[in-house]
Amino acid sequence: MATEQIPEKGLAGVCVNEGPEFKVEVQEVDIPEPSESNTIVAGEQLLCLLLTHDYRERRAFDSSQLHWIVYERRALHVGKRRTDHKVARVLTFADGLQNDWAVPPMSQLGTKCAGHEGAGVVVKLGPNVQGWEIGDRAGIKPLWDVCHNCEHCWNGRENYCQKGVYTGLVAEGTYRQYLVSPAIYTSRIPEGVPDEVAGPIMCSASTMHRALIDSGLKAGDFVVFPGGGGGVGIQGVQLAKAMGMRPIVIDSGEAKSKLSKELGAEEFVDFKEHADVAARVKEVAGGVGAHGVLVTAYQAYKDSFSYLGDRIGGKIMCIALPPAGTVNLGTDPNFLVFKNVSVIGTLVGTMQDTAAALEYARRGLLKGISEVRGVSRFDESVQALRRGEVAGRIVIDFNKK
Repeated sequence: MATEQIPEKGLAGVCVNEGPEFKVEVQEVDIPEPSESNTIVAGEQLLCLLLTHDYRERRAFDSSQLHWIVYERRALHVGKRRTDHKVARVLTFADGLQNDWAVPPMSQLGTKCAGHEGAGVVVKLGPNVQGWEIGDRAGIKPLWDVCHNCEHCWNGRENYCQKGVYTGLVAEGTYRQYLVSPAIYTSRIPEGVPDEVAGPIMCSASTMHRALIDSGLKAGDFVVFPGGGGGVGIQGVQLAKAMGMRPIVIDSGEAKSKLSKELGAEEFVDFKEHADVAARVKEVAGGVGAHGVLVTAYQAYKDSFSYLGDRIGGKIMCIALPPAGTVNLGTDPNFLVFKNVSVIGTLVGTMQDTAAALEYARRGLLKGISEVRGVSRFDESVQALRRGEVAGRIVIDFNKK
């Protein structure tokens, strides 16, 4: 079993007092051991996370990530960064902490740490691991592993695998410095992509890549991102721009406006400054309306159809997950029929989506959206995100105090 020097304990942001009053407490925890697999090429490897990122901000337009810190777990980003191989994590607030997705508490499933995206480096290989070496850069995604043996896995839709294991819920999340990851489902991070860029790609950018692909939208199309100044939406803005689309962001605040325009938004519509947001979107979108709306903030579902204006063949992409049973997307079927409107649900990205998003980053088309902080600011950062005080993402670097 290949390995390098590994300490007995590692740092972890442990969820304390699960529920609405939760907090994240930095503790030293035991380091897990990679296990065998009953397949020749599988097996697990130990990753030292360099970065983990905080959940997307929870403002009027972006609160879907609150769910997991209360009762769900998060994924890690794994990547080679420094010779001491300490980990940095991207904070994703929703993971498992609030229990508003009607899932069991994290603790009930034996999970202490949230987080479902992270970047780090391989520090130990378990039995049967092939194709990986100590020091390889790697990333952990919202799906820790899938069955690899069902219709969905065979068709490149493993994100819908009914036997999928979710990071930060069933498997320990990326708020840990050291995590085990199945070699067969660990994502490789290419050289030239910094950890603080790679970490958030594991969930947010790969998810948005999948949504854009599933939408069928093409170069030149107007695409609206309600809540596009947040950590998930802004990744979609960058990817849409890279694909030749024309992004329009709906959000509020100078920081989000600046970030959105810097990263490719053709127009920023501040919902606090416009009495009729839909009318402004229609005006910007050629006087007709958007070709597509990618909803990353569940509060925007109620207005999403209005952003299509008079456009025929518009697409509503459902990405944000509201608290269970709180939102109904129903509308008049006549509207759908006469406007040829499609409503499409899309989950997290696949292994292929993650690789594609990382390639955009390697080419300089997907830039960093994160503020990097040390572990001493773990809980402070999560609470700030919970209050919606952050544009983009916060990354926790386990190399920094």
